[in-house]
Amino acid sequence: MGARPRSARPGAGRAPGGGAPVSARRRREALLAALVPLAAGAATLLGLAAWTLSGAAGRPATVTVTEPEVFLTYAERPVTSAYFTLRNTGGSDDRLIAVTSDEAEDVMLSAHHHAASGSGGMRMTDALAVPAGATVRMSPSTVNVMLTPDRRLAEGDTVPFVLRFAHAAPVRVTATVVRPGT
Repeated sequence: MGARPRSARPGAGRAPGGGAPVSARRRREALLAALVPLAAGAATLLGLAAWTLSGAAGRPATVTVTEPEVFLTYAERPVTSAYFTLRNTGGSDDRLIAVTSDEAEDVMLSAHHHAASGSGGMRMTDALAVPAGATVRMSPSTVNVMLTPDRRLAEGDTVPFVLRFAHAAPVRVTATVVRPGT
């Protein structure tokens, strides 16, 4: 009889020990190796889709301003302070970076600080953080807006302001002049 063709030999194309053909085993290993990153990618995409559908993804900062008031000036002292409540209903943090008024000079953010000696004072600050989902209330003991009005203010007068944020749209608001402590 003649010699058998090479492919017809018993055990040809099989792994040592008589296992599955080498090419099938390699395909199975390659498939398993590819499934791990594919499953991780699918899980990531599902998580991102859920985050997006919840409305949290990509929501920019949205800041509303309420409770605007300016303290009444006393005697001949022209400098006073304004206070606002800032609420960020957006999905990302923001910062109040500037406050302006057509009816005041030297409008600037001011933060209260405590010295090691126990005394305190006010310092100008470049910005005020307004975290996502948070409400920030200005007060004489935290942060306020210092200003020098262009005119003598009386109780009940109004002063217009524009609050500018790093990300949210500018907010125009009119503050009412009140006596401190009311």
